[in-house]
Formats: sequence, C-alpha cells, structure tokens
Amino acid sequence: MTNALTQKLRRRIAAEGPLRLSDYMTACLLDPDHGYYTTQPAFGAAGDFTTAPEISQMFGEMIGLALAQSWLDQGAPGEFALVEAGPGRGTLMADVLRATRAVPGFHDALNLYLIEASPRLRAVQAETLAPSNHITPHWIGDFSELPDLPIWFVANEFFDALPIRQFRRAGDAWAELRVGLGQNNDLTAGFMPIGPVQDLTHRIEDTRDGDIVELCPTAPLIAQTLAARIAHHGKGAALIVDYGDWRSLGDTFQALQDHQPTNPLTNPGQADLTAHVDFEPLAMAAQAQGIDHSLLATQGVFLERLGITARAQALANHMSGEKLDAHISAHRRLTHPDEMGRLFKVLAMGPKDAPPFPGTETAQIAPRSNSPAD
Repeated sequence: MTNALTQKLRRRIAAEGPLRLSDYMTACLLDPDHGYYTTQPAFGAAGDFTTAPEISQMFGEMIGLALAQSWLDQGAPGEFALVEAGPGRGTLMADVLRATRAVPGFHDALNLYLIEASPRLRAVQAETLAPSNHITPHWIGDFSELPDLPIWFVANEFFDALPIRQFRRAGDAWAELRVGLGQNNDLTAGFMPIGPVQDLTHRIEDTRDGDIVELCPTAPLIAQTLAARIAHHGKGAALIVDYGDWRSLGDTFQALQDHQPTNPLTNPGQADLTAHVDFEPLAMAAQAQGIDHSLLATQGVFLERLGITARAQALANHMSGEKLDAHISAHRRLTHPDEMGRLFKVLAMGPKDAPPFPGTETAQIAPRSNSPAD
C-alpha cells in the first residue's frame, strides 16, 4: 500500500521534475505531516537506531567532563551557552549535566540551548531533562537563534542526518543523482548529467571516472557559524561526533528501519535516512574563520584519552551477572575499532590560542592523499 508521503512526492516530481537527493531527504525527514522526525520514535530499542548516549551513560559523562574542562582551560567565562544540536531524547545532555554538577561554577554560568525543530522531540527532551530542574532549557529551531554568548557546543549524530547531494564523475564533469518516477510510477533514482560543479572542482585531482562524491550544502555553513561565534568571543568550543571520514568518496546514502538496512526509496518518511559525514569542509570552514584547533580523532581514541576505561572499571565494581556483561559489551561497542571506535570520528574546534580540546590533543587523522587510489 502506497503511503501518504509517497503520493505527495509523486505529485511534486510530476510538477517539478526529478528531485535532488537533498530535497528528497528533507521531505522524508522533515515533512510536517509525514516526516520521519515528525512521526517516528527513531531512538533507542523502540526506534530504528541506537546512538552512543543510549548505549551507556559513560559516553555522556566523558563528553560532559571534556566540555567542562575546556571551559576551565579557557578561564571559566562567567556566562556562556551550552548548546546541543539534534538532542534526540535528551539522554546525552542529561548525562552531561549530571557529570558536571560538581564542577565549580559550571552550572551557574551556563545557559542551556537545544537546537530541535520537532515539537514531539522537544516534549521528550523536556521529560528526560526534568531531573535537572535547576536548569531550564531554551529550545530554538536553528543556529541563527543562538544567543550572543561564548558557546560550548556538542553534536552527536546530527550532521549525518543533514541532506546531501550525490554526484558521479564523468570526465571533467559530474552527473547528479535525482529521484524521479519509474515506469510503474514508483520512486526511482538515477544520475543525470549536469556538467562541471564549482564545489567539486578540487575533487577532479583525487577521483576517477565513475567515482561517487557526496556534498552536504548545510554542514559547512553550520561549521562556519560556530567558528565565527568562537572567533568573535575569543572563547568557546565545538565538538562534533559522527560517523564518516576526511573527504567524501563513495556512496554512503543509507536508510535504517527497525535497526536494519532498508531501501531508502521504499516507504519514505518511515525510515531514518543518513550519509557519512565529510569532515574536511567542516574543518576548512573553521580554519577560514581563524580557528585552527580542528583535530579529527577516532571516537575510540578520544574516549580512551578521556578515561572511559577507568570509569568503566569503577562502574563494574558494583555490577555482576547480566548487568556486568551488558556493561562490558557497551564499553567495547563505544571504543573498539571493530565497533564504533574507528567508524565514528570526533572533530573539535576552539580558539587559536586555547589549549586543544580534551581528548583530541595529538590524535589527528591525516587527510586523504591527493592522488587517486590504486
């Protein structure tokens, strides 16, 4: 049975022509009546995927203490904005606030801002954060609404959900993936030649015919906004945790439903759509604003440097049986290279003259070679 969003997309394609992948993703995720984040539970065992904060409290604790240490390293500004983009159920921020409760002055100085467009998720976040009732969250819809304060920013699995465009190289030009209608009026995807693409001029030197490259138009603009705010105040930090790598190469567009991969063109609005994050344009946008502490580390290295194993051992002393087994499994899932430890990366931004963000001090990943792969 055809769902309502499919019918809506068919009408739009018939009127406008095949859609860019970014437009298709936006409709599937954010349609006000039928979008995924409007209608689906998304997070946790009842949803379609499980994020790091849902796996273990240790993740949020490490993030929180790192943010607080960065704040202390920069002189503990008297008033600042603690900001999270895409807070999900609010689990990460709840753990951050709990872990930092004893940091002198941190809670007194912070103003909590959550960037969340979904009214349904805002209600879930309010319930999750209710135990931290001495801190009242401010919900905003986008980055333009941030207050004029130094910011300490965190985003976990936020950038992977930003809509992308996908291109396939053809000589010195590119073809772009578009979503159109097939013979049976089904949604179908195919590449349409469009010629040179200015934002991909530099990728001619490190790709070959047939290679696929993805662009996220929104992500560098967000990084630029964050970096400009940090540069303006001379204080602050931005921490981005997500799966991806330095410089996009290959098809990473994917859909997840009930914790299993599914066809992204089937039942739009009922599956989570994501793509791997290209961290290079984020770091370049930051550096263009004079922010040169952009270090890319693997999540496993980052968490180990922050002391997650010592924390895991301390928690394990009070566990036994199945609870202990689950705890050990959670630690492995967050840190091991064969689990989330290598796939997920951490990009930290900070002022030019500030100490590096805790956990990223020397764990830089070398950029991809400028020559095509063998």
